Amino acid sequence: MRLLPVVAVLLIGAGALHHWRHRDVIQSPGVLAPDAPQQVNLDDGATLRRDDISLTTRAHIELTARVLSREDYAWDAEAVLSPTDLALGWGRMSDSAVLAGIDISQSGRFYYWRTKAWPIPRREIEQSSANMHIIPADAGVRGALKRVRKGQLVHIEGFLVDARRAGGWHWNTSLTRGDTGAGACELVYVESLEIVD
Repeated sequence: MRLLPVVAVLLIGAGALHHWRHRDVIQSPGVLAPDAPQQVNLDDGATLRRDDISLTTRAHIELTARVLSREDYAWDAEAVLSPTDLALGWGRMSDSAVLAGIDISQSGRFYYWRTKAWPIPRREIEQSSANMHIIPADAGVRGALKRVRKGQLVHIEGFLVDARRAGGWHWNTSLTRGDTGAGACELVYVESLEIVD
């Protein structure tokens, strides 16, 4: 029975450390990431392997964006491939003055937003933000991903990919920033992830 208080203290301490490591970064008003993602579609994509999953590259992508939200996954079927989703914004969706009027959340591999008064037009919100399922290419990217916090700017380079596994399981990427709803998220094989000061 004496072990129970020790375990409780350790769990509380671990939770507090996780919360502190992922605390929000406060940014001053102003557009922080002015440019939309740069994408080059590939006619003949390469096939990469991740354990029993094949990844087909569909496009090269490079972007600098503000982290609007992050959600970590450990228990869903896709977590072994993509442990974290980042909701990212650019253009006016990287401006604290705009974001103050938008509630943003993530759940179940989706990114949600809502607003009572439109700080910018709806279509601009849809085209200037995206939920990206991050596949770290190596341990270095995985370590950098663990340090990413809401509010930071990140620079990402990699590939949009479709994922397949024997037996019929598949997970496809979006190839445009203009779509919404199911299937609109990007599945990104990240070769480089830097937190921008």
